[in-house]
Parts: sequence; structure tokens; C-alpha cells
Amino acid sequence: MMRQTSPVCTTSGSQGCVGPASACRASPSPRPSLPTPRPWTSSPQACSFLPRAEHQHRCCYTPRASARPGPLASAELERALEADLSFSPEFSRFREAAKSGNLVPLYERVFSDQLTPVSAYRCLVRADDREAPSFLFESVINGTQQGRYSFVGAHPSLEIVAHANAVTVLDNEAGTTRSFEAPDPLQVAQDMSAPWSPVIPEGLPPVFTGGWVGYAGYDTVRYVYPAKLPFSAAPPDDRGLPDLHLALYNDVIVFDHATKLAYVIAWVHLGAHASPEAAFLAGRERLAATAAAIRSENAPAMLGARVNMSLGQRPALSAATSNMTKAQFMAAVERTKEHIQAGDVFQLVGSQRFERCTFADPFEIYRSLRVVNPSPYMTYLQARGCILVASSPEILCRVGLDGTVTNRPLAGTRPRGATQEADEALEADLLADEKELAEHIMLVDLGRNDVGRVARHGSVKVEALMEVERYSHVMHISSTVTGRLRPGLNAWDALRAALPVGTISGAPKVRAMQIIDELEVTRRGPYGGGLGHVSFAGGLDMALALRTMVIPTSSQTSLYQYGRGSAGAPPRREWTVHMQSGAGFVADSDPEKEWEETVNKAAGLGRAIDLAEQAFVGQAGREQEG
Repeated sequence: MMRQTSPVCTTSGSQGCVGPASACRASPSPRPSLPTPRPWTSSPQACSFLPRAEHQHRCCYTPRASARPGPLASAELERALEADLSFSPEFSRFREAAKSGNLVPLYERVFSDQLTPVSAYRCLVRADDREAPSFLFESVINGTQQGRYSFVGAHPSLEIVAHANAVTVLDNEAGTTRSFEAPDPLQVAQDMSAPWSPVIPEGLPPVFTGGWVGYAGYDTVRYVYPAKLPFSAAPPDDRGLPDLHLALYNDVIVFDHATKLAYVIAWVHLGAHASPEAAFLAGRERLAATAAAIRSENAPAMLGARVNMSLGQRPALSAATSNMTKAQFMAAVERTKEHIQAGDVFQLVGSQRFERCTFADPFEIYRSLRVVNPSPYMTYLQARGCILVASSPEILCRVGLDGTVTNRPLAGTRPRGATQEADEALEADLLADEKELAEHIMLVDLGRNDVGRVARHGSVKVEALMEVERYSHVMHISSTVTGRLRPGLNAWDALRAALPVGTISGAPKVRAMQIIDELEVTRRGPYGGGLGHVSFAGGLDMALALRTMVIPTSSQTSLYQYGRGSAGAPPRREWTVHMQSGAGFVADSDPEKEWEETVNKAAGLGRAIDLAEQAFVGQAGREQEG
């Protein structure tokens, strides 16, 4: 249930942030020692995260027998009683909103003309804290136009980590860890979200303002088709990365680049507090801590750099190695063509994974990727076990707050032309290529099927067909398929229906994935899955994990580089960057050309590493992060 109310905003006049003027440390002020949300509770008003009994997850969580306040809750109540909130208009609005739901946001609006999403992220997460779950989402449209909104978050209150069916729930606020088996770990997050009744105030932008953020890897489709695509049939897993990582962010910063404002948001779970007064004070204290942490005048210095390389130069991939030999890859193409001749599939998307070592820091690689390949889904995501650096052009699945489900197949590619005339000639050539058009139409049909699985009868439409979208280095054929979500279904159901899209698997999808299991030598991991967010309000926006670098954070064989750069510079660790890329195999595919396509796609990501090494690694006289 969502109800419009007056803004629950703590901004004072036009002063911007009203939090304490504490210095911006590399990490924000310590969280207040107030009672933390107790998700496993029997209180009828609490935000219970306990999976419903009918799903019968094997779980060691035990609901509390009583919802009476404990010692911490009593102390919190005393503090609330001591506070004089009777004349606070902010509290009056909060208390009124609390009558409509059990999840209420507090927010402040601050000027962002001296603050960027990159600097705000660095305020919240130290440069050397590369395993702290956190995220930075940005967007560039049509290769040249900055997207209106950017999103930053750190310090998730809760995390769900799944390796196949083994689930671990980490309650970072309560300091507890619980493990259990679940047939569908996505259902765990869905069940945790079910009791929430968010109140959406006027004044907040109609975008993601808090909720689940993370990734669902390629293999999460096995939760949907456990009999046809069992984990036991998957290729070897040589990295041990989670198949699913979702983190719950109650504190989020949303940048509105059109109005030059940043919204600092703190969602308050009312059931976790002894009273509305106590809940308001706890939320306001968190809000003030975050607002103080991102004050632009106290932002930490970041390593400056110049760009001394040609950004338009075609990149090479000589420094990377693949998990498949060229002969193995070409044999996989030939084997796929045999399956096509036998009628097993019409198309299959095969891939190979390249690996490159670098002393460039993952965040420096992200900063460089923003320059080399600006895209609609720019992502820096620190997850459990890995960091994802992405510039994806494609939606996996989107569910709007109005229940509109969107799928946007993106297939068919040409490079950008050096002049407008050359660009238009390449567009005409692309739209005249029968092979490209046939593959694209096939993927549009798959998109219609995926949306139709969760949409109301008769609501599925192809809103746009075979339009050309331009990016910095390439152009693609794009189509848009929409539908209206059926009553009784939600964003999680739409995500299950979409995983993974046909542009990364093939047609028919399940049979293509069975053949991929036979042909590929290692598990795909995050590549080919989705990364993005599911909001408290019920919306979902997941990008397809293409053009995504996966950087494992645990390594016992990493080298260190000492004594480089400016005096006193910290040592640099060597990072291993995985860049996976695929190509669509059809009946008349040329194995040599398919191999070249995957090499060229991965080389585009490698260009960002080239720039990061040129700009940041070993440069003397530059100011260091910290």
C-alpha cells in the first residue's frame, strides 16, 4: 500500500543540509547506537523479513515470542520522551505518514553544484575499503546526454548471498549471520519485502530512493528451471562468486542533475522502534550523519589525471588471455551450427572470458570507463567477493511504479562513422543486413514472450521496432516491448520471467542454455545476468550485465607495486579483471568472424583499463586519494 502524504523533509528553508558540520571522513560518522531493525519478530506492525511458512525454507531464524521492548528499546523510548517534538513540523508530518504505512522516508535536499556522484561515493566509502558493499549508478543517454538521475549508497542494513541454493543472510545492524537452504533465493528477498507498506511522500523524485541493490548472475535462471537447468549441469565454477547478492539500502543519495539538487534519504522501519518519536529521532540522526559526510568542502581528494591517449583509437587485446583457445571457440561455433541444423535451436549466444592483470584500482577503472564508453547503465558495484564495473547499454527488465513492464532487445551493431555522412551510411548498411534483422526480430519475439508471461492478456505491445541507437563507439538496433503487470504479480516475478534475456542466451532460451552448458568451459557468473535495484516502492530496474568487468576481491597471489608515483604514495595491488563477451551463432556463422566479434567487444572494455593505467598508475606529483 502506498499513499501520497505531505513531504517528510527535514531541510530547513534554503539552507540545504541541516546536519552537523563534521568533517567528511573517508567513511561517514558512526551510526547512532539506537536499536536496530529486528527483522525476525512476531510483532504485527514490524517489518518482518521471515519467509512465509508455505515456502518452508530450511532456516534457523526463530521469531521472538514477544514484541515487548527490551533494554535498548526502553533506553530509546526514554530518549524519545525527553525530546520535545511537540513543536516540530517535521515530526508532525512523519507521525501523520506513519498512520499510512510501516516504512517512512526522511530526506533532505542539498545543493549539488559542488558535489558529484563520484565524490559523494568516495565520501561514504574509503579508497582502501574495496570489500564494503556499496554502489554508484550513473547514466548517459545516446552517448552524449547525461541521464537526469544518479544514485549512491553504502552501509546496507541487510544482505542476501546465495551460492546455488545455499543462502546466507547477513544482518549488519543486528550483527548476526544465518544460513539455510532455499529452492529459490530470490523468493527470500521477495518474502522479506512482503510486509513492508512504504509511504511515498510528495517531494521525492519518482525514481529509486531505497531498497534492494545488487546482482542476479546468469545462473539464477536455474532457480526458475531447476529440472531443465540444474546447477549440477553447469560448467565448472573456478571463481566461487555468489550467484546472487542483494543488499538492502535504507540510506541512499539521489542526484537530480536537472535541478542541481541531491536528495539524502533515510528510510525508517517503524516496527523496529518503540514509538513514532523514537523512530523519527533514529532516522533523523542517520540522515544527519549521511548529510554531514558528503559536505562538498570536506570531500576527500582524489588522484587527478590527464588523458594522453586517443579515445577513438581501436583498442587491442594483446595483454589479455582467454579461458578458451581460439580452436576451442571455433569448434563451439561449429557444434552450435550442428544443433541448428538438427532443429534444436535457431540461434545461440556463445561467449569467452578474457582475463587481464593491472595495477589500476577498480574505482580508477570505473572513472576511466565513464570517459571511454558512456552508456545508459554506468555501474560501480562493490559486492561480496567481487567488484562489478559496467557500462551496459541494455535493459534486462524494468517495472515502473505504474506496473508497466519493459523489455528492450538490443542486437545488431555497427561502428560509428568518422563523419555524419559515414555514420548515416553505416546506419543504412545495418538496417539492410538481413542476418542482423532476422536475429533482432527473433529476439523481439523472445522479449514478447518474456513480458507476456507476467503481463495482462492483450497488454503486450511492441512500442518501438528496429530503431537505431547511437553510443560513443557503436550503434545498435533497438526495439521496445511493454506490457501491464498482471494483478497478484510484482517486480520479482517480472525479473524471474526475464532471466536471462535472449540476447545473451539464444532461442529457444532454455534449450540454448542447455547447449551453452555443454560448450562453455567455466560458469559465467555475473556476466549475462542482471544488476540494478528493486525499490521499496515496488519498481525494478535491472541492466543486462554486458560490457561488465568482474574483478574478484579475494586473491592470495596478487602482486604489489611499491615506490611508484608521488612521494609517500601507498603501494598498489595488482587486480585481475575478467571481461566476458559473446556473439550470436546462427546457421551461416563464420567461426573466424564470431571469434573476432568477441575479441573486439572485450577489447572495448580493455580500453578503459588502458586509460586508467595511463592516467593514474605510476604518475608522479599527483595528489593521492585518502
